[in-house]
Amino acid sequence: MPARKPAFRGSEASRFAPAGPPTDSARTEREGRYNSAKFKFLQQFQVPIVLILGIESSCDETGVALYDTVAGLLAHQLYSQVEMHAAYGGVVPELASRDHIKRILPLLDKVFTDSGHSLLDVDAIAVTQGPGLGGALLVGTSVANALGAALNKPVLGVHHLEGHLLSPLLSTPAPSFPFVALLVSGGHTQLMSVTGIGEYRLLGETLDDAAGEAFDKTASLLGLGYPGGPALATLATKGDDRAFVLPRPMIRSGDLDFSFSGLKTAVLTLTNTLREPAGGISDAHRQNIAAAFETAIVDVLTTKCINAIAQTGVSRLVVAGGVGANQRLRASLDAAANRTGFQVFYPPLNLCTDNGAMIAFAGAMRILANQHNHFFANGAFSVKPRWPLVESA
Repeated sequence: MPARKPAFRGSEASRFAPAGPPTDSARTEREGRYNSAKFKFLQQFQVPIVLILGIESSCDETGVALYDTVAGLLAHQLYSQVEMHAAYGGVVPELASRDHIKRILPLLDKVFTDSGHSLLDVDAIAVTQGPGLGGALLVGTSVANALGAALNKPVLGVHHLEGHLLSPLLSTPAPSFPFVALLVSGGHTQLMSVTGIGEYRLLGETLDDAAGEAFDKTASLLGLGYPGGPALATLATKGDDRAFVLPRPMIRSGDLDFSFSGLKTAVLTLTNTLREPAGGISDAHRQNIAAAFETAIVDVLTTKCINAIAQTGVSRLVVAGGVGANQRLRASLDAAANRTGFQVFYPPLNLCTDNGAMIAFAGAMRILANQHNHFFANGAFSVKPRWPLVESA
């Protein structure tokens, strides 16, 4: 496909400005089109979609990306608020929302600069509609719908977990449908059967703590900083996972559900037992606890994935979400795949956390599949802080 020239030259500010102030008649015509009935709204945009702008702001990362349905991912930018929230030991929702406001427009500017495109080149906008923090979601959806209204472009609400679930399709090689998906992050641990875009069936999920949440809480017990997952994984590389025996909750439950709160409690009991008179835990004990804990979680996740593959009869497993970057988990699943005869796929490491690329890609896939049920219409939009993935079809 021939490269498209940027619509604007000169200052960066011009990338976010229309070619000139519209006349009253042009403005009236544009607003009339944008605020028409939903059927007419969708009918207006029955054109080939080429360039998708993706916006992610569901929690503590601001992500913006441009995805071309022919050329692939053109540019993406991500800003993490980890350093800001570390002082509080977790995400502070109000601070997260305010920081998204501060970061999102400069990130948009950088994405268009990096890609060589203008905002006017965009054919549609995809934005995370939920689940997530309500205030944080409102920042992204407000910006997306303001741009859609100003440019008369369609805006599509994307499910955050669908973005994660489809992100391995951005890898090479990419999986084909059908597959089993393990969604494993700080807020979610689920196994899904995926037969196509928007065709998701829940196989099992955590009954209490998510795997990433258990990582963070255990890291806190070991005196590690926030976010705890990566710090714990680093500490675990120095320990002996056989030094302590920790439970593998629900590993033989006969279903595909998870539970990690009991494992966290076992670590609490162990740390209290090992605590020295001065109140601390030796470095060797901390390293061994970290290794034993990580192995316990990985054993459960791997066993449940093997069972899901066997129950569904598919031969492909997709792993997505922040915990999907864990190296012990990847090694365990790769070994299981070699033993059992299935394939396993991961997103690129830089796309395991929340990001705009996965939202742009998920939006593009919805549009190409002619699934328009999540387009915002009539100039109105909403967010869904709680939104089961199976209800996004």
